[in-house]
Amino acid sequence: MRILEFPYGKIIILQKSIAEVIINEGVVMDEVMIDHYHDVLRFNLEAPFSLLVNKKHSYSYDFNAQKNLATINEIAAMAVVAYNKVTSMTTQMLDKLPRKEKWNLKIFSDREEALKWLIYEQEKRDKSIG
Repeated sequence: MRILEFPYGKIIILQKSIAEVIINEGVVMDEVMIDHYHDVLRFNLEAPFSLLVNKKHSYSYDFNAQKNLATINEIAAMAVVAYNKVTSMTTQMLDKLPRKEKWNLKIFSDREEALKWLIYEQEKRDKSIG
């Protein structure tokens, strides 16, 4: 496990193709931060990869960040751990934004369940590729 820390949060490399993302409290993610985040994922993970988005802090995205969030082809699946109803609802709203590709996203209230689903999704994808 490797932890990469940035001004906006941290990315924890859990496996070669799975990372946990934790954005810091109060951050407003912008397009530059999203581009950096995508570059870090591409550089540190084997594609296709999956993300465990741990929403333990309250943060937001500006409009351009919302449009560009998770738009890279290398993302196979995203499990979001939402600890309250508001976080779950805002994640559902982000998922409904128009995009070229629909997200493979599932929302959980338990981190371990989210990680199990991601591992399952990653193994399923690896088998279909190999």
